[in-house]
Amino acid sequence: MLDTISDLVGKVEKRARKPWITQEMISEMDERRKWKNVNTEEGRKNYKRLRNELKRATDNAKKEYLETIHNEIMEFQRTGHYNFMYMKTKELGWKETQGIQNIGIEDSQGNRIVQQSAENVGELYYRTIRST
Repeated sequence: MLDTISDLVGKVEKRARKPWITQEMISEMDERRKWKNVNTEEGRKNYKRLRNELKRATDNAKKEYLETIHNEIMEFQRTGHYNFMYMKTKELGWKETQGIQNIGIEDSQGNRIVQQSAENVGELYYRTIRST
């Protein structure tokens, strides 16, 4: 029955929930899932290899994505576009109750700097709106 439906309607590709996840990574995740419950030496070996490759790829992709967003925000700050800077931080999708401080960015002395930056961005944004 499912085969008939997929023949008639077509198969829907999975969509990534995170912007740094590519379709290739999703297919690797599916491949990894196939090997997860294979209880042979070859199955465990393939699963471990795929898991490690996927972990490396997703970590690198997330790091590159966050660096790109960071550079865009810093460019907005440098040019004085605080409203765009605020919108870009909101675009990241963190809820106000969750807070941006969950990223855990610290300076060289070990002080958390993201929480302060998020508060400053909001303060600057509202200050520019009030002045216009």
